[in-house]
Amino acid sequence: MLAQGKHRYYSLEGAHTAAALEALMVVAVGPDNRFISATPQRLRAARTCYDHMAGTIAVALHDRFEQRGWVVLAPDAYDITPAGERALAAFGIDIEATRALRRRFAYGCVDWSERKPHIAGALGAALLRVALKRKWLIQDLDSRALRVTRSGQRDLQRHFGISL
Repeated sequence: MLAQGKHRYYSLEGAHTAAALEALMVVAVGPDNRFISATPQRLRAARTCYDHMAGTIAVALHDRFEQRGWVVLAPDAYDITPAGERALAAFGIDIEATRALRRRFAYGCVDWSERKPHIAGALGAALLRVALKRKWLIQDLDSRALRVTRSGQRDLQRHFGISL
């Protein structure tokens, strides 16, 4: 179980349990009643969550960092590997300075629209600053929405293999 604010998230133990629950959901709601998110697409795609990125883009970055072995994931804290430190330094993130801040370095924050974690903490804030500085994202003035720019789409694809 992962406690995050007022929410509690439980993980399933194995593919058989997941398959059984999915089969029960089909019986309960019928095969044609699929969940459709009411979240506006612009907020679902990219937004801020306090001082870090959230939405589809942030979950994709989280997953890509894990796939590339840049982060070591744990339920309550994440750490950066030497390969991740080198990769993030190439984008201008000073990991030692980020670690020295008086806050949690990195942890998973469950995304409310994607229901999967994105990177929060000092590292998450540093990632957002880099994305804004490099003009990959532009922040709306009147909301938490972030807009992915054309150069952002190109660079996210080139550097991380992420297509939005």
